[in-house]
Amino acid sequence: MTNRIKFIWDFHGPNGKPTAEHHIKHLGEFVEAKNLQNTILGVEQITPNHHIAFLVVDKELMDSLRAILKPNRGQYYEEE
Repeated sequence: MTNRIKFIWDFHGPNGKPTAEHHIKHLGEFVEAKNLQNTILGVEQITPNHHIAFLVVDKELMDSLRAILKPNRGQYYEEE
């Protein structure tokens, strides 16, 4: 089992959801341009006024991608 990291970007307020969805489009373009494999992209609602955009990658990519993408936070990702 590969260790994976979930990069998280937080978006708050009434425009949080559309902003997170827009951010995912750009992350998807980045993933495609860099030919990253085994990634997961998504948007989650935390509360009605807090949404997150996330990107899951293998831990080996964590340091290099964190410096480029500058997520608000991250956590280990466990597959469900």
